[in-house]
Amino acid sequence: MSSLTEKDRPIVQLLLNTGTCPRCILRFCCVGSQMLYRCPYKDLMKDLKEFLKNNKEKEDTVCFDVVDPPCKRIRLEHTEEGSDDLNHNGALQPIPSVNNENTAMENSAVKVCNVCLGILQEFCEVDFVKKVCQKVNSSDYQFTSFVFSVSLPPQLSVRERAAWLLVKQEMGKLGLSLAKEDIVPLKEAYKWIIHPQLSEELGVPADGKSLFEVSVIFAHPETDEECRFLATACPDCFKPAKNKQSVFTRMAVIKALEKIKEEDFLKHFPCPPSSPKNLSVALEIQCNNGAVFVAGRYNKYSRNLPQTPWIIDGERKLESSVEELISEHLMAEFKADSFNFSSSGREDVDVRTLGNGRPFAIELVNPRRIHFTAEEMKGLQQTINNSSDKIQVRDLQLVTREAIGRMKEGEEEKTKTYSALIWTDKAIQREDIAFLDDIKELKLDQKTPLRVLHRRPLAVRCRIIHTMKSEYIDEHHFRLHLKTQAGTYIKEFVHGDFGRTKPNIGSLLNRTADILELDVESVDVDWPPALDN
Repeated sequence: MSSLTEKDRPIVQLLLNTGTCPRCILRFCCVGSQMLYRCPYKDLMKDLKEFLKNNKEKEDTVCFDVVDPPCKRIRLEHTEEGSDDLNHNGALQPIPSVNNENTAMENSAVKVCNVCLGILQEFCEVDFVKKVCQKVNSSDYQFTSFVFSVSLPPQLSVRERAAWLLVKQEMGKLGLSLAKEDIVPLKEAYKWIIHPQLSEELGVPADGKSLFEVSVIFAHPETDEECRFLATACPDCFKPAKNKQSVFTRMAVIKALEKIKEEDFLKHFPCPPSSPKNLSVALEIQCNNGAVFVAGRYNKYSRNLPQTPWIIDGERKLESSVEELISEHLMAEFKADSFNFSSSGREDVDVRTLGNGRPFAIELVNPRRIHFTAEEMKGLQQTINNSSDKIQVRDLQLVTREAIGRMKEGEEEKTKTYSALIWTDKAIQREDIAFLDDIKELKLDQKTPLRVLHRRPLAVRCRIIHTMKSEYIDEHHFRLHLKTQAGTYIKEFVHGDFGRTKPNIGSLLNRTADILELDVESVDVDWPPALDN
């Protein structure tokens, strides 16, 4: 126990006597040696007792006076009132004679720690580590490292505050001080113990930047009972929250502890903290892989296929969508829980997307499988393309979350090209539409179209038609090829949307015009990188 010095002796003696486990004692002695925390529990207890015994023999040589025995009055009060009684004047509760090593050693048998509630005892043992690893291995995740997280019962902060106040008082008697920030955090000590055991059992290193997270959620049956006084003292810190079974969350308790006065705390909570009736329980062991992102371009060849599921008032209108035809295969291969689909713009259900296709990205949430070679991605692309004649994908690849931002960068500054089949009520000749080819950088004012007003705010958007090229078919039909600013409503530019888009093809030709077919011929976004497929 080389990390402990003579100044730690009263802390060790005091905490052992009040029911604190060896590892919590090391924390309060500000011991930063990770190896010490990893020693077996029984060895730590034996070493602490040996430390007290050895230092008792040397007490004549120390440079400060050891703590005085409690006065007779305190001893009598303790005997008469019982160890659970508080001094309601806001003083620390009297404790048994703290300089009696025999008493400390007798009370230090393995029982639930009054500070960590057994977290640094029962849950540091090999059996629990094996239980965690069995859960991880049975979950069938691919991972090459892991990050470990732990959620602790909220009242641990309360018990730690009480223990700190106790130790602070004892240190004060010796002319010393102990800042709360100097105590080794329980979570940190727990990870020091658990990390090497998990790493050895799982066969991979612990890495704080790993995308694979193993988490343990601890709970304790007495949380509400022990934290209730805080809700009385600081009611504004505890607000009912959705998806929370109790108002006593860790953050709410910490916030209340920051607000409550020390004397008020001591009036309502025993100091030293009393021995718990129950051990903490590992409520849940969870595994989670960080999201994986897949990008590519899709072509849509059907005029009866929405980009995303088409559901109105809870009723599905069409049986499938671009999103589903692509994602169902990715979900199956990556074994993900769910997905999020995004793309560079969208087309209507009756519009085809041709040319090099439209860029898209899919976030796969909590995937079990994350490693795919370029050949495997190529095979997955082929599987998607063989599954339907309505869509095709190309350039399918794994990308980073940051790279997806490039798909959305300057979206409205990008250009798109379209091909529209147009009908006119009055007969036309080639010369009637030829002037359209000479129009450049035509500015439009487009009010939000009536057909999308239910899901988009009313606004007037300025859009630009960069170029047009007409292709005469017959007296009532022609095809118009357009290069436009992204975000332009092409259908409305053709028929005018009851005058909500100005100018429009109808007003330019001085006749009624309508659109019969529309194709997206290119989306000029240079992402994702083209692959040799």
